[in-house]
Amino acid sequence: MKRGMCIRASRFSARRLHLRPVTTHHHLSDLHAALRPGVFDLGLGHPDPALLPLDAIQRASAQAIARYGAHALGYGYATGPGPLADWLRHRIAQREGRLPDADEIAITGGISHALDQLVTLCTQPGDVALVESPTYHLAVRILRDRPLKLIAIPGGPDGLDVDALSELIGALKRQGERPSLLYCVPTFNNPTGLCWRDEVRRAVVALAERERILIVEDDAYRELAYDGDAPPSLWRIAPMGVVARLGSFSKSLAPGMRVGWITAGRDLIARVRTCGVMDSGGGPNQFATMTVAAYCEDGAFEPQVARFVETYRARRDALMRALATHLPAGWQAPTPAGGFFVWVRLPAGLSSEALLPVAEAEGVSFVPGRRFFCDGRGGNEALRLAFTLYPPAQLEEAAVRLAQAMRRCC
Repeated sequence: MKRGMCIRASRFSARRLHLRPVTTHHHLSDLHAALRPGVFDLGLGHPDPALLPLDAIQRASAQAIARYGAHALGYGYATGPGPLADWLRHRIAQREGRLPDADEIAITGGISHALDQLVTLCTQPGDVALVESPTYHLAVRILRDRPLKLIAIPGGPDGLDVDALSELIGALKRQGERPSLLYCVPTFNNPTGLCWRDEVRRAVVALAERERILIVEDDAYRELAYDGDAPPSLWRIAPMGVVARLGSFSKSLAPGMRVGWITAGRDLIARVRTCGVMDSGGGPNQFATMTVAAYCEDGAFEPQVARFVETYRARRDALMRALATHLPAGWQAPTPAGGFFVWVRLPAGLSSEALLPVAEAEGVSFVPGRRFFCDGRGGNEALRLAFTLYPPAQLEEAAVRLAQAMRRCC
Protein backbone atom coordinates (compact mmCIF):
# COMPACT_ATOMS: atom_id res chain seq x y z
CA MET A 1 0.00 0.00 0.00
CA LYS A 2 1.38 3.38 -0.91
CA ARG A 3 1.92 5.68 2.06
CA GLY A 4 2.61 8.91 0.18
CA MET A 5 -0.03 11.31 -1.04
CA CYS A 6 0.55 14.23 -3.33
CA ILE A 7 0.06 17.75 -1.97
CA ARG A 8 0.69 20.50 -4.45
CA ALA A 9 1.50 24.07 -3.40
CA SER A 10 1.10 26.78 -5.99
CA ARG A 11 1.55 30.51 -6.35
CA PHE A 12 -0.82 33.09 -5.10
CA SER A 13 -2.69 35.53 -7.29
CA ALA A 14 -4.33 38.32 -5.29
CA ARG A 15 -5.95 39.72 -8.41
CA ARG A 16 -7.58 36.43 -9.37
CA LEU A 17 -8.84 35.81 -5.84
CA HIS A 18 -10.19 39.37 -5.48
CA LEU A 19 -8.34 39.93 -2.21
CA ARG A 20 -8.00 43.33 -0.61
CA PRO A 21 -4.48 44.76 -0.60
CA VAL A 22 -2.66 43.98 2.64
CA THR A 23 0.44 45.40 4.27
CA THR A 24 2.79 42.68 5.40
CA HIS A 25 6.46 41.83 5.70
CA HIS A 26 5.81 38.45 4.08
CA HIS A 27 5.49 37.80 0.38
CA LEU A 28 2.00 36.88 -0.74
CA SER A 29 3.52 33.91 -2.54
CA ASP A 30 4.37 32.47 0.89
CA LEU A 31 0.70 31.86 1.63
CA HIS A 32 -0.36 28.22 1.48
CA ALA A 33 -2.52 26.69 -1.25
CA ALA A 34 -2.27 29.61 -3.64
CA LEU A 35 -3.34 29.67 -7.24
CA ARG A 36 -0.92 29.56 -10.12
CA PRO A 37 -1.27 32.51 -12.48
CA GLY A 38 -3.02 31.50 -15.69
CA VAL A 39 -4.36 28.19 -14.32
CA PHE A 40 -7.91 27.59 -13.19
CA ASP A 41 -7.20 25.11 -10.42
CA LEU A 42 -10.45 23.20 -9.91
CA GLY A 43 -8.55 20.79 -7.70
CA LEU A 44 -8.65 23.20 -4.77
CA GLY A 45 -11.56 22.65 -2.39
CA HIS A 46 -11.39 26.20 -1.05
CA PRO A 47 -13.94 28.93 -0.43
CA ASP A 48 -13.79 32.11 -2.47
CA PRO A 49 -11.95 34.62 -0.22
CA ALA A 50 -14.29 37.34 -1.45
CA LEU A 51 -17.14 35.53 0.34
CA LEU A 52 -15.46 35.26 3.75
CA PRO A 53 -16.98 37.51 6.44
CA LEU A 54 -13.92 39.60 7.28
CA ASP A 55 -15.74 42.54 8.89
CA ALA A 56 -18.09 40.30 10.90
CA ILE A 57 -15.19 38.22 12.24
CA GLN A 58 -13.32 41.39 13.17
CA ARG A 59 -16.35 42.60 15.12
CA ALA A 60 -16.85 39.19 16.73
CA SER A 61 -13.24 39.05 17.94
CA ALA A 62 -13.67 42.41 19.65
CA GLN A 63 -16.99 41.26 21.10
CA ALA A 64 -15.37 38.07 22.41
CA ILE A 65 -12.92 40.12 24.47
CA ALA A 66 -15.59 42.59 25.59
CA ARG A 67 -18.04 39.83 26.48
CA TYR A 68 -15.79 37.15 27.95
CA GLY A 69 -12.80 39.21 29.11
CA ALA A 70 -9.55 37.46 29.94
CA HIS A 71 -11.27 34.08 29.66
CA ALA A 72 -11.12 34.50 25.88
CA LEU A 73 -7.33 34.53 26.10
CA GLY A 74 -6.89 31.73 28.64
CA TYR A 75 -6.29 28.01 28.17
CA GLY A 76 -9.99 27.23 28.16
CA TYR A 77 -12.00 24.16 29.07
CA ALA A 78 -10.86 20.86 27.56
CA THR A 79 -14.05 20.28 25.55
CA GLY A 80 -14.31 23.90 24.45
CA PRO A 81 -16.07 27.02 25.69
CA GLY A 82 -19.56 26.61 27.10
CA PRO A 83 -21.11 29.42 25.03
CA LEU A 84 -20.15 27.82 21.71
CA ALA A 85 -21.03 24.29 22.84
CA ASP A 86 -24.44 25.48 24.04
CA TRP A 87 -25.13 27.35 20.80
CA LEU A 88 -24.17 24.27 18.79
CA ARG A 89 -26.27 21.93 20.92
CA HIS A 90 -29.42 23.95 20.42
CA ARG A 91 -28.80 24.56 16.73
CA ILE A 92 -28.25 20.82 16.19
CA ALA A 93 -31.49 20.13 18.04
CA GLN A 94 -33.35 22.67 15.91
CA ARG A 95 -31.92 21.44 12.61
CA GLU A 96 -31.65 17.70 13.26
CA GLY A 97 -34.25 16.94 15.91
CA ARG A 98 -31.78 15.50 18.41
CA LEU A 99 -30.33 17.51 21.28
CA PRO A 100 -26.86 16.32 22.31
CA ASP A 101 -26.33 16.50 26.05
CA ALA A 102 -23.53 18.71 27.32
CA ASP A 103 -21.36 15.62 27.80
CA GLU A 104 -21.99 14.40 24.24
CA ILE A 105 -20.23 17.25 22.44
CA ALA A 106 -16.67 18.57 22.33
CA ILE A 107 -15.20 21.53 20.44
CA THR A 108 -12.19 20.65 18.28
CA GLY A 109 -9.58 22.36 16.15
CA GLY A 110 -11.47 21.31 13.02
CA ILE A 111 -12.22 17.92 11.50
CA SER A 112 -8.64 16.92 10.75
CA HIS A 113 -7.67 17.58 14.37
CA ALA A 114 -10.70 15.65 15.58
CA LEU A 115 -10.04 12.69 13.30
CA ASP A 116 -6.43 12.46 14.41
CA GLN A 117 -7.50 12.63 18.03
CA LEU A 118 -10.14 9.92 17.64
CA VAL A 119 -7.73 7.61 15.83
CA THR A 120 -5.16 8.15 18.58
CA LEU A 121 -7.66 7.37 21.33
CA CYS A 122 -9.59 4.54 19.69
CA THR A 123 -7.01 2.48 17.78
CA GLN A 124 -3.64 0.81 18.09
CA PRO A 125 -1.01 0.74 15.31
CA GLY A 126 -1.84 -2.09 12.95
CA ASP A 127 -5.58 -2.08 13.69
CA VAL A 128 -7.97 -2.50 10.77
CA ALA A 129 -9.82 0.62 9.65
CA LEU A 130 -12.55 0.41 7.03
CA VAL A 131 -12.65 3.28 4.57
CA GLU A 132 -15.42 4.25 2.18
CA SER A 133 -14.12 4.24 -1.39
CA PRO A 134 -13.83 6.75 -2.95
CA THR A 135 -13.28 9.06 -0.01
CA TYR A 136 -11.50 12.21 1.14
CA HIS A 137 -7.89 11.48 0.27
CA LEU A 138 -6.25 13.62 2.97
CA ALA A 139 -8.22 11.89 5.72
CA VAL A 140 -6.58 8.70 4.47
CA ARG A 141 -3.21 10.29 5.23
CA ILE A 142 -4.27 10.85 8.84
CA LEU A 143 -5.33 7.21 9.17
CA ARG A 144 -2.04 6.04 7.68
CA ASP A 145 -0.03 8.18 10.09
CA ARG A 146 -1.05 5.93 13.02
CA PRO A 147 -0.39 3.57 11.05
CA LEU A 148 -3.55 1.53 10.46
CA LYS A 149 -4.33 -1.26 8.05
CA LEU A 150 -6.80 0.32 5.67
CA ILE A 151 -9.40 -1.71 3.79
CA ALA A 152 -11.54 -0.04 1.13
CA ILE A 153 -15.31 -0.59 1.08
CA PRO A 154 -16.80 0.18 -2.34
CA GLY A 155 -19.46 2.84 -2.65
CA GLY A 156 -21.95 3.54 -5.39
CA PRO A 157 -24.58 6.12 -6.29
CA ASP A 158 -26.74 5.04 -3.32
CA GLY A 159 -23.92 4.88 -0.80
CA LEU A 160 -21.74 2.25 0.78
CA ASP A 161 -22.10 -1.35 -0.47
CA VAL A 162 -23.64 -2.88 2.67
CA ASP A 163 -23.35 -6.46 1.41
CA ALA A 164 -19.65 -6.02 0.68
CA LEU A 165 -19.17 -4.44 4.11
CA SER A 166 -20.93 -7.32 5.87
CA GLU A 167 -19.00 -9.96 3.95
CA LEU A 168 -15.69 -8.28 4.68
CA ILE A 169 -16.40 -8.00 8.40
CA GLY A 170 -17.28 -11.71 8.44
CA ALA A 171 -14.05 -12.60 6.64
CA LEU A 172 -12.00 -10.51 9.05
CA LYS A 173 -13.65 -12.16 12.05
CA ARG A 174 -12.79 -15.60 10.67
CA GLN A 175 -9.17 -14.41 10.52
CA GLY A 176 -9.31 -13.25 14.13
CA GLU A 177 -9.49 -9.53 13.32
CA ARG A 178 -12.13 -6.95 14.16
CA PRO A 179 -12.19 -3.49 12.55
CA SER A 180 -11.74 -0.63 15.00
CA LEU A 181 -13.58 1.99 12.97
CA LEU A 182 -15.29 2.88 9.72
CA TYR A 183 -14.48 6.28 8.19
CA CYS A 184 -17.04 7.72 5.77
CA VAL A 185 -18.44 10.93 4.26
CA PRO A 186 -22.10 9.99 3.74
CA THR A 187 -23.50 13.48 3.13
CA PHE A 188 -22.29 15.42 0.06
CA ASN A 189 -19.35 13.08 -0.22
CA ASN A 190 -15.87 14.28 -1.01
CA PRO A 191 -15.11 13.57 -3.88
CA THR A 192 -18.41 12.46 -5.47
CA GLY A 193 -20.83 15.01 -3.99
CA LEU A 194 -23.38 12.21 -3.47
CA CYS A 195 -25.45 11.30 -0.40
CA TRP A 196 -26.19 7.83 0.96
CA ARG A 197 -29.80 6.75 0.67
CA ASP A 198 -31.73 6.45 3.93
CA GLU A 199 -31.90 2.65 3.85
CA VAL A 200 -28.13 2.46 3.39
CA ARG A 201 -27.57 4.80 6.33
CA ARG A 202 -29.76 2.69 8.60
CA ALA A 203 -28.26 -0.60 7.45
CA VAL A 204 -24.69 0.58 8.05
CA VAL A 205 -25.59 1.93 11.49
CA ALA A 206 -27.28 -1.36 12.43
CA LEU A 207 -24.31 -3.39 11.22
CA ALA A 208 -21.81 -1.21 13.07
CA GLU A 209 -23.85 -1.45 16.29
CA ARG A 210 -24.03 -5.23 16.01
CA GLU A 211 -20.32 -5.61 15.27
CA ARG A 212 -19.19 -2.93 17.78
CA ILE A 213 -17.44 -0.82 15.15
CA LEU A 214 -17.14 2.92 15.69
CA ILE A 215 -18.42 4.90 12.71
CA VAL A 216 -16.45 8.12 12.21
CA GLU A 217 -18.80 10.31 10.18
CA ASP A 218 -17.13 13.24 8.41
CA ASP A 219 -20.00 15.72 8.15
CA ALA A 220 -18.10 18.74 6.86
CA TYR A 221 -20.59 19.80 4.16
CA ARG A 222 -23.96 19.50 5.95
CA GLU A 223 -24.69 23.24 5.86
CA LEU A 224 -24.11 23.49 2.10
CA ALA A 225 -27.32 21.88 0.82
CA TYR A 226 -28.51 23.36 -2.49
CA ASP A 227 -31.64 21.35 -3.33
CA GLY A 228 -33.52 20.98 -0.06
CA ASP A 229 -32.43 19.84 3.37
CA ALA A 230 -29.47 17.54 3.89
CA PRO A 231 -30.41 13.96 4.85
CA PRO A 232 -30.20 12.90 8.51
CA SER A 233 -26.70 12.32 9.78
CA LEU A 234 -25.67 8.85 10.85
CA TRP A 235 -25.23 10.26 14.36
CA ARG A 236 -28.85 11.46 14.30
CA ILE A 237 -30.27 7.98 13.59
CA ALA A 238 -27.80 5.85 15.57
CA PRO A 239 -27.97 4.71 19.20
CA MET A 240 -25.59 6.56 21.48
CA GLY A 241 -21.98 5.48 21.14
CA VAL A 242 -22.18 3.99 17.63
CA VAL A 243 -21.22 7.14 15.70
CA ALA A 244 -18.69 9.90 16.29
CA ARG A 245 -19.85 12.72 14.01
CA LEU A 246 -17.29 15.37 13.03
CA GLY A 247 -18.56 18.85 12.17
CA SER A 248 -16.75 22.00 11.15
CA PHE A 249 -17.05 25.74 10.61
CA SER A 250 -14.46 25.53 7.82
CA LYS A 251 -17.05 25.27 5.04
CA SER A 252 -19.84 27.31 6.68
CA LEU A 253 -17.75 30.18 8.07
CA ALA A 254 -14.00 30.23 7.36
CA PRO A 255 -11.33 27.51 7.33
CA GLY A 256 -8.77 29.77 8.99
CA MET A 257 -10.78 29.73 12.22
CA ARG A 258 -9.84 26.04 12.65
CA VAL A 259 -12.93 25.32 14.73
CA GLY A 260 -15.06 22.18 14.64
CA TRP A 261 -16.82 19.76 16.96
CA ILE A 262 -17.57 16.12 17.76
CA THR A 263 -20.96 14.74 18.71
CA ALA A 264 -20.51 11.25 20.14
CA GLY A 265 -21.27 8.99 23.08
CA ARG A 266 -20.51 10.17 26.61
CA ASP A 267 -17.69 7.68 27.13
CA LEU A 268 -15.83 8.81 24.03
CA ILE A 269 -16.30 12.52 24.80
CA ALA A 270 -14.99 11.83 28.32
CA ARG A 271 -11.88 10.28 26.80
CA VAL A 272 -11.42 13.34 24.59
CA ARG A 273 -11.85 15.63 27.60
CA THR A 274 -9.32 13.77 29.77
CA CYS A 275 -6.68 12.83 27.17
CA GLY A 276 -3.11 14.10 27.51
CA VAL A 277 -3.35 16.71 24.76
CA MET A 278 -6.34 18.41 26.37
CA ASP A 279 -4.93 18.03 29.88
CA SER A 280 -1.76 19.78 28.77
CA GLY A 281 -3.08 22.36 26.32
CA GLY A 282 -6.64 23.10 27.41
CA GLY A 283 -9.32 23.84 24.87
CA PRO A 284 -8.27 23.93 21.22
CA ASN A 285 -8.03 27.40 19.66
CA GLN A 286 -9.53 29.16 22.66
CA PHE A 287 -9.61 32.69 21.20
CA ALA A 288 -10.90 31.45 17.84
CA THR A 289 -13.64 29.42 19.51
CA MET A 290 -14.69 32.37 21.66
CA THR A 291 -14.77 34.54 18.55
CA VAL A 292 -16.97 31.99 16.77
CA ALA A 293 -19.21 31.87 19.85
CA ALA A 294 -19.68 35.65 19.77
CA TYR A 295 -20.26 35.55 16.01
CA CYS A 296 -22.94 32.85 16.30
CA GLU A 297 -24.64 34.31 19.36
CA ASP A 298 -25.08 37.62 17.53
CA GLY A 299 -27.00 35.96 14.69
CA ALA A 300 -24.35 36.25 11.98
CA PHE A 301 -24.06 32.54 11.17
CA GLU A 302 -27.33 31.93 9.31
CA PRO A 303 -26.96 34.87 6.88
CA GLN A 304 -23.41 33.80 6.06
CA VAL A 305 -24.47 30.22 5.35
CA ALA A 306 -27.29 31.53 3.15
CA ARG A 307 -24.75 33.61 1.22
CA PHE A 308 -22.53 30.61 0.65
CA VAL A 309 -25.45 28.44 -0.42
CA GLU A 310 -26.82 30.99 -2.89
CA THR A 311 -23.42 31.66 -4.44
CA TYR A 312 -22.23 28.07 -4.58
CA ARG A 313 -25.52 26.82 -6.00
CA ALA A 314 -25.15 29.28 -8.88
CA ARG A 315 -21.55 28.19 -9.42
CA ARG A 316 -22.46 24.51 -9.34
CA ASP A 317 -25.16 25.13 -11.95
CA ALA A 318 -22.77 27.17 -14.09
CA LEU A 319 -20.15 24.43 -14.06
CA MET A 320 -22.66 21.70 -14.87
CA ARG A 321 -24.02 23.73 -17.81
CA ALA A 322 -20.50 24.41 -19.05
CA LEU A 323 -19.52 20.75 -18.88
CA ALA A 324 -22.66 19.77 -20.78
CA THR A 325 -21.96 22.40 -23.41
CA HIS A 326 -18.27 21.88 -24.00
CA LEU A 327 -17.07 18.39 -23.03
CA PRO A 328 -16.86 15.76 -25.76
CA ALA A 329 -19.36 12.90 -25.74
CA GLY A 330 -19.04 10.04 -23.29
CA TRP A 331 -18.54 11.82 -19.97
CA GLN A 332 -20.88 11.47 -16.98
CA ALA A 333 -21.32 13.52 -13.81
CA PRO A 334 -24.23 13.50 -11.34
CA THR A 335 -25.26 16.95 -10.17
CA PRO A 336 -24.28 17.19 -6.48
CA ALA A 337 -27.06 18.34 -4.16
CA GLY A 338 -24.54 20.03 -1.88
CA GLY A 339 -20.89 20.38 -0.95
CA PHE A 340 -17.95 21.56 -3.03
CA PHE A 341 -17.37 18.97 -5.75
CA VAL A 342 -18.40 17.42 -9.04
CA TRP A 343 -17.22 13.86 -9.82
CA VAL A 344 -16.68 13.47 -13.57
CA ARG A 345 -16.38 10.07 -15.23
CA LEU A 346 -14.39 10.39 -18.42
CA PRO A 347 -15.14 8.91 -21.84
CA ALA A 348 -14.02 5.32 -22.26
CA GLY A 349 -10.28 4.89 -22.66
CA LEU A 350 -9.35 8.27 -21.18
CA SER A 351 -7.22 8.29 -18.01
CA SER A 352 -7.38 11.20 -15.58
CA GLU A 353 -3.70 10.73 -14.67
CA ALA A 354 -2.73 10.99 -18.33
CA LEU A 355 -5.12 13.90 -18.84
CA LEU A 356 -3.78 16.02 -15.98
CA PRO A 357 -0.51 17.30 -17.54
CA VAL A 358 -2.30 18.00 -20.81
CA ALA A 359 -5.03 19.91 -18.96
CA GLU A 360 -2.51 21.94 -17.00
CA ALA A 361 -0.78 22.87 -20.25
CA GLU A 362 -4.19 24.19 -21.37
CA GLY A 363 -4.52 26.17 -18.14
CA VAL A 364 -6.89 24.08 -16.00
CA SER A 365 -6.24 21.59 -13.20
CA PHE A 366 -8.14 18.99 -11.17
CA VAL A 367 -7.53 16.06 -8.83
CA PRO A 368 -7.28 12.67 -10.58
CA GLY A 369 -9.81 10.16 -9.29
CA ARG A 370 -7.31 7.51 -8.28
CA ARG A 371 -6.15 9.62 -5.33
CA PHE A 372 -9.49 9.06 -3.59
CA PHE A 373 -9.14 5.25 -3.50
CA CYS A 374 -7.01 4.15 -0.55
CA ASP A 375 -6.14 0.85 -2.23
CA GLY A 376 -5.23 2.52 -5.54
CA ARG A 377 -7.59 0.17 -7.42
CA GLY A 378 -10.05 2.60 -8.91
CA GLY A 379 -10.73 6.09 -10.09
CA ASN A 380 -8.43 6.26 -13.10
CA GLU A 381 -11.47 6.93 -15.27
CA ALA A 382 -12.67 9.84 -13.06
CA LEU A 383 -11.64 13.24 -11.75
CA ARG A 384 -12.82 15.71 -9.11
CA LEU A 385 -13.69 19.33 -9.88
CA ALA A 386 -14.34 22.00 -7.23
CA PHE A 387 -16.75 24.80 -8.14
CA THR A 388 -16.54 27.05 -5.05
CA LEU A 389 -13.47 29.16 -5.76
CA TYR A 390 -14.31 30.77 -9.12
CA PRO A 391 -17.22 32.84 -10.43
CA PRO A 392 -19.40 31.38 -13.23
CA ALA A 393 -17.59 32.96 -16.18
CA GLN A 394 -14.27 31.53 -15.07
CA LEU A 395 -15.82 28.12 -14.43
CA GLU A 396 -17.07 28.11 -18.02
CA GLU A 397 -13.62 29.01 -19.32
CA ALA A 398 -12.16 26.21 -17.19
CA ALA A 399 -14.62 23.77 -18.80
CA VAL A 400 -13.59 24.97 -22.25
CA ARG A 401 -9.95 24.34 -21.43
CA LEU A 402 -10.73 20.91 -19.98
CA ALA A 403 -12.63 20.02 -23.14
CA GLN A 404 -9.65 21.05 -25.28
CA ALA A 405 -7.36 18.87 -23.21
CA MET A 406 -9.72 15.89 -23.47
CA ARG A 407 -9.84 16.21 -27.26
CA ARG A 408 -6.04 16.34 -27.37
CA CYS A 409 -5.90 13.07 -25.41
CA CYS A 410 -8.49 11.23 -27.49
